[in-house]
Amino acid sequence: MGAKVSVIVSVCNPGDSADACIRSALEQTMPADDYEVIFVDDGSTDGIAERLDTIAAVRSNVRAMHLPHSGSPLPGRNLGLAAASGDYVLFLDQCDRLEKDALARMHERAVETDADVLTGRLVRDWGPPLAAFERSTGRADLVRDRLLALLVPQQLYRRAFLQEHGLAFPESGGRLAEQGFALRAYLQAKVVAVLAEHVCCHLGERPPVEEEPRAIVAELRALLDDVDAYLGEGRQRDRVHAHWLRAAVLRPLVTSRFADSSIDRGRHFRLVQELMAERFPERLDRYLPVQLRAVAAFVRAGRLDQVVMLANSTRRAGLRADLAEVRWDAHILVLGLSVEVVDGDGRPDRYRVDGDRLHWIPPRSVDDKLLPGEVTDVTAAVERARVEVYVRHADTGEVHFLPVVQEVERVDAGRGRVRVRIRGEIRLDVTSAAVGEPLRAGHWEVHVRMFGGGNQARSRVSRQEGPLNCLGVLAQRPRARLVVPCWSDAGELGLVVEPRSFAESIALVSPGVAVKRLDGHVYVVLPVPYVPPSGGPPLELVLRSTGRRAREVTAPALVEPGVPGRIAGQLVARTPVKRMSPGKDDLGPGVWAAALRTEQEEVRLRFGLEVRKGRVEARPAAALDLAPDSGDSSPLAVALGPDTVARRLVRRLPGARRLVRLARAGRRRYLS
Repeated sequence: MGAKVSVIVSVCNPGDSADACIRSALEQTMPADDYEVIFVDDGSTDGIAERLDTIAAVRSNVRAMHLPHSGSPLPGRNLGLAAASGDYVLFLDQCDRLEKDALARMHERAVETDADVLTGRLVRDWGPPLAAFERSTGRADLVRDRLLALLVPQQLYRRAFLQEHGLAFPESGGRLAEQGFALRAYLQAKVVAVLAEHVCCHLGERPPVEEEPRAIVAELRALLDDVDAYLGEGRQRDRVHAHWLRAAVLRPLVTSRFADSSIDRGRHFRLVQELMAERFPERLDRYLPVQLRAVAAFVRAGRLDQVVMLANSTRRAGLRADLAEVRWDAHILVLGLSVEVVDGDGRPDRYRVDGDRLHWIPPRSVDDKLLPGEVTDVTAAVERARVEVYVRHADTGEVHFLPVVQEVERVDAGRGRVRVRIRGEIRLDVTSAAVGEPLRAGHWEVHVRMFGGGNQARSRVSRQEGPLNCLGVLAQRPRARLVVPCWSDAGELGLVVEPRSFAESIALVSPGVAVKRLDGHVYVVLPVPYVPPSGGPPLELVLRSTGRRAREVTAPALVEPGVPGRIAGQLVARTPVKRMSPGKDDLGPGVWAAALRTEQEEVRLRFGLEVRKGRVEARPAAALDLAPDSGDSSPLAVALGPDTVARRLVRRLPGARRLVRLARAGRRRYLS
């Protein structure tokens, strides 16, 4: 009996970057007899080839194969596919990483749905979220279910299906060749399924590859021939053609690389002109955003100069997402948002009013007389304007979209111009936001993206003016877990599910600190998101001087409960302060780092105290250069401190992870 799944991993001089990929492929919950891993080395010279041979020698389900260096993962994938014995095959790059149960879950769902192609939930640390994973489906549609955004090889393919249709990767080519393989599989598959409720694979970022325009055009012609062979004339085919017109033909023309390449851009432009005249009729322009409609019009008119002008004057759009409200409705966090697309200078986008129509206003350097009204008309796009709000796990990159109730507003900007603004209410239910399942523990960032009349953009959600809402609530599924809203040092909203201790929950909201000097003492008042019935463990505030003479001042902290579900509690600590000749228990002039101490731990606070000329002020830790030097400025990272070498070594000790889980479970007793 053959394997259920063959995992094919292409490798070329990865250094240490392939460690996570190799480990994740070998440590699957699927029994080793049920899957095989085929590593294909592309002529590496960094020692990885010998390492893979060693692994293959001691593991019966691992094979290592070697090719002369080609500089492309495509030949290796074909070699691995020819050698595979599994019912299904999964392709990985050397920087990708599988979840431990990925193969078992994906294979089970593929068999259940009888899928020729199954896409398990993919996450990545860069770029926009992958919207195709809003829901699972047993029979996905190419356009409706946004499969065109998932043209990647990291999917599960039935091997007999690939053999039956002769599907393989070209021996040479770049990203378009990879995308073409995935698209041809989608077109010929009887069933394409999407598994959305469980993260299966973390995509590693690959270095950009420069491709020769003539080769891209040749690949695109062959790809469009296949599209025409499998899709009849009609809206579906037009939508697929418009995708390639947008992504592979027009978008590269508005990049700085094209605008700056004075030698090659003329040849590139002529190739695009010929291809558009041959394969992309004008009726497809209705599916394009307005800037690319303008580019298409200039290409058809042969106006390279106008394309370059537009590329040079187009700056990346931004987004202003302002919080109008943050409140709890039982265990559901309700956010009121006002969202507006802004230009590269931070000014809201404006549109020209012409009767009942709205028109995009091109940059001044562009000759707008060359653009007919049907090109600049954005009335329909404004009517379809919408926002999408999603949460992203800061450690794993996992993304989940949230329900939004929204309303589009036209705001008069004077002189026959209007702005487009969307107001919305978002409800974040921690118990079901992960495709019906509870959000996992950790720090979740809140992001928003808007599809406006002329632009689309994305951004983090920023804090509202006024005091911070630092109230935490207990969510009861799958067990009682504390949920705390918090803000980064840049004012960006986040949510921490299940803080690891009482002190950490306070540290997360410590930017809400208030300081007052009275009768020779400094009173430090901190919000407390949740005060358990027991009052929590005893705490003391620790202040350490950052000057040449190290000093430590401690003060017992009193925790006062608030109103559960309505008002946060508070922590109050008092310490004496002296401007001249301070004693060992007195605060003196200088900068003081702050922390909370319990019997078990000490947690950094996200502020420091600055004592100058008799005044005491609380300032963000980052502003006082007190934040940990770990490259991560998230509230959770600041509270926990840097990920030290010692911590990483301890995590590798046998049984260490289980001990950590037991310790964390013990810490959660602070909720009672």
